[in-house]
Amino acid sequence: MMWHITLAAAASSVLAGISLTAAHPQATPALPTQNETLVSPFDLSQVQLTSSRWMENQNRTLSYLKFIDVSRMLYVFRQNHKLPTQGAAKNGGWDAPDFPFRGHFQGHLLTAWAQCWQTTGDAVCKHRALSFVTELATCQANNAAAGWNKGYLNAFSENDFTLMEQGKLSSGVPYYVIHKTMAGLLDVWLALNSSTAKTVLLELGGWVDARTAKLSTEQMQRVLGTEHGGMVAVLADVYFATGDKKWLTVAQRFEHQAVINPLANSQDQLNGLHANTQIPKWIGALRQFKATGAAKYKTIASNAWNMVVGAHTYAIGSNSQAEHFKPPNAIAQYLKNDAGESCNTYNMLKLTRELWTLDPANVGLADYYERALLNQMLGQQNPTDAHGHVTYFHSLQPGARRGVGPAWGGGTWSTDYDSFWCCQGTGTETHTKFADSIYFHDESALYINLFTPSTLNWSQRGVIVTQSTAFPVSDTSTVKLSANNGGSSNWDFTMKIRIPGWAVGAAVTVNGQGITGVKSGSYASISRTWAVGDTVTINLPMTFRLLRANDNKSLAAIAYGPTVLVGNYGNTAVAEAPQLKLDSLKRTSNTVLAFSGTAGDKNASLQPYYDGQGINYVTYWLVQGSLPA
Repeated sequence: MMWHITLAAAASSVLAGISLTAAHPQATPALPTQNETLVSPFDLSQVQLTSSRWMENQNRTLSYLKFIDVSRMLYVFRQNHKLPTQGAAKNGGWDAPDFPFRGHFQGHLLTAWAQCWQTTGDAVCKHRALSFVTELATCQANNAAAGWNKGYLNAFSENDFTLMEQGKLSSGVPYYVIHKTMAGLLDVWLALNSSTAKTVLLELGGWVDARTAKLSTEQMQRVLGTEHGGMVAVLADVYFATGDKKWLTVAQRFEHQAVINPLANSQDQLNGLHANTQIPKWIGALRQFKATGAAKYKTIASNAWNMVVGAHTYAIGSNSQAEHFKPPNAIAQYLKNDAGESCNTYNMLKLTRELWTLDPANVGLADYYERALLNQMLGQQNPTDAHGHVTYFHSLQPGARRGVGPAWGGGTWSTDYDSFWCCQGTGTETHTKFADSIYFHDESALYINLFTPSTLNWSQRGVIVTQSTAFPVSDTSTVKLSANNGGSSNWDFTMKIRIPGWAVGAAVTVNGQGITGVKSGSYASISRTWAVGDTVTINLPMTFRLLRANDNKSLAAIAYGPTVLVGNYGNTAVAEAPQLKLDSLKRTSNTVLAFSGTAGDKNASLQPYYDGQGINYVTYWLVQGSLPA
């Protein structure tokens, strides 16, 4: 199983790289700054999606978040804390009363509800988040009657922690679940200014502190052999939210030396490791760097990112097979039905976002973010399901079918009440925060990183930024400026626009006049006094690209601009990678991303990976010849 980390955002405008920020609205407290962080995200409440596939995915998940029965989700918490379950039905799957890590999904719910409130202003989500926290507080307050120690809050026995500390736990991931609860509480506290969420969180954090303080270093390292999610990261984020350095001391106890030490020495020892157990550790290391300034933490995170993206990543931005890393550059033999776990990419996006805030000139980081978000994560959801259910793995074998996988991974799409896998939990977060990485800012610049139909209310400067585009169907995006209510009509700042590495021949105009210095793999920089009505047009030419398997250069995926394409084989079985004649590829429509080519002497239709639901598809081909000029 995997993990889903919510890096809760601190409320200060100087904080960056995390998913939720200040309340909607609330006063900004004086909080610690983050070392070497050069850019900041906007609060989710400042960015709204407009009509697009992104917004459609968001709305389907929003529908599920407003549908789900809150009493059912409280069942295992009430039961464990010896409170009446109020006649609620039991859940199945990973939230069944006898499942060893029940209760993890509820933390994701808290985060997703908070995010929906921020980005859509949906009052139902706000009410659900706040009322759920109140119910959790009631559970926590009954610990004496339940036989648990002060501050404990969980859906299973505290005895599981004793067994884990003794090396006798046969199943379960106790701190993994604790992390999800803490992260959700932190997000509700910061997004909704909930004093109850703050109190419950700090009580639970106090329990973690008391429990781990009693263990020797050797005992604690043994505990860390069990998947523990993003405990380092969430504890560091509690420090950023409170300014209390004791939380950094607690966070340091969760640093898993067997994993992070090789990375500090630039050694790729990932082969055989459970992938999503490790990625949160690297995010935690980067949060520790931003908290302490200790260079080793930055080295660990940077090395891990370079290793995974360079030597362990498939064309769509995913990694792992059967949830585990394989040897470096081993790609071709692992294009299986259980490749590309969704949670891994959810966490790689978090790591990438954190790293980019330290190095905002690094287009390669942002290009990877676009690749993974556009292809895998947008395509994770079933667009025919009103509740936006998702898939666990992203099969890359020939003739793959989205949402079909091992029974233990769900077998198909997630469900309302009988799955609750890790990837379903992270999915509720992913599809409610598509707005969080489109725009960033520093003291003098606005960064445009993603080409997504959206509106930014840059209230600090009194300017509205509206981005209109059909990207990636179209290669053009238009950015128009207008005044916020009561704001000025002229603004001095630099607009920095990501020009992706794949966009050779890109062009940018301001009010129809071309600017110089536009080059793929860099940021186009425009410094001027902006006025109401100013319009920036960004043209990003798209061509066919090969994304070759590291270990077999004749095996490759096809991309058009940022979009990975798959062959649509309908219900026809495909046993092996077809041979595709590269010079036969052509686009067949100007209004949708539709393509054709010759594969095995037959015509093949190609379409975006993110639209590859309900069909048997081919992602990697045996390629022949050269791409069309």
